[in-house]
Parts: sequence; C-alpha cells; structure tokens
Amino acid sequence: MKNIAIIPARSGSKGLKDKNIKRLAKKPLIAYSIEAAIRSECFDEVMVSTDSEKYAEIAREYGASVPFLRSKAASTDTATSWDMVDEVLNCYRNAGKVFDTFCLLQPTSPLRSAGDVKNAYMIYREKASFAVVSVCEAEHSPLWCGCLPENNELVDFINEKSMKQRQAGGKFYRLNGAIYIVNIEKYKKDRYLYQKGSFAYIMPQERSVDIDTEIDFKLAELLI
Repeated sequence: MKNIAIIPARSGSKGLKDKNIKRLAKKPLIAYSIEAAIRSECFDEVMVSTDSEKYAEIAREYGASVPFLRSKAASTDTATSWDMVDEVLNCYRNAGKVFDTFCLLQPTSPLRSAGDVKNAYMIYREKASFAVVSVCEAEHSPLWCGCLPENNELVDFINEKSMKQRQAGGKFYRLNGAIYIVNIEKYKKDRYLYQKGSFAYIMPQERSVDIDTEIDFKLAELLI
C-alpha cells in the first residue's frame, strides 16, 4: 500500500494572519504536522500544498516535499480542501506517481502526534475500506443546543426528551480536523466519508485543538 500525506498550507489566512507559519513554541505551525507525518513512518511521500514560495521554503526546511505550488483556482477562499486534494493527486498522477491512500493532515492541528497517525492507519488496515477520520469527545452535548427565533424566546429550545437523554448519559463526539485517511479509488467515486466502511479514530481533547483564532493559538501554546 502506497500512502501520501498531504499538508495544506494556503497563505493569506484572514482569521489569524499567516497562521500556518506562525511560530508556536519556537517552530512554525506547519512544522508540527510535517514532523508527525515523517516520524509516523506511514508515508511514501510527505508533501505540502501551498501557493507561497515562502511557505514552500519553510516546508522543505522541515523535510516535506513541495514539487509544485498550488494553482490560483485551488487557492481561493471558496476552494475546498477536496479541490486541493484533487489537484495534488492529479499532479502526482501526471508525474507517474500513484498512491492507494491519501492522509490529509491540517497544520491547524499541531498537537496531533506521530503515534496518532500510526494508530489511525492501524485502524484503516484492520477494518476500514473507505476512510478513517479523527474525532474527540464533544466538550458540550448537542442536546443542549437549539435554534432561537428572532425574539429569542426559549419555546422548544430544548425539549423534554433531549433533557432526559442527556441525563441518562451517553457520549457525543465531534470531528477534530486532525486526520483524514482516505482510499483514493473510492474517493474518486464518492467524497462523502461518513458511511459504511469508514471508522473513527478517537483522540483525547488535549490533542484535538484546532487553531482558527488567537484564543485557539494561546490554548495550543499552553498545552504544548
């Protein structure tokens, strides 16, 4: 089985300026994902997809391959991660390099470890036919969430059945954005990962920080 790690690092982040190369505990954020991928020893190729030569230089410094810069079409605010993945796989295919799985490792999950990547691939090999996606236990139950009308009246905000379910226990999980391992042949036919043949890899909350804001970044600094 040939595996490629794809680490997306578009420049021009609006929420947190240049967050993918912002220094976290003396290293650029992107370095943590590159190092975890390399140390996991799961990949035939560890590559960074970026539209910036500056980002590319940093990625190469930490051991990643950057064989090409991302196109303008795949670098817009409206382009999805899957658009970027398509571009990467097509470019490698055109260069004669074909893989069985890709693993999307977002730089915004710096606390994900090489062990997490290894263990997720173990689950993939043992029982998944489509994908393995990382999750963590939800910090708050969705049963305590609801929609509000324009006047903010709490009518049916939480119904009695939901309150009883919450009190009865049971865990809820959320996507944490750290690891997406996907069978490429099946991905070509269907991009919806959450179906038969896909399994969760459960991570602890302390390794599930997903950096989007300054507060997220400070939390990651504290934990690291």
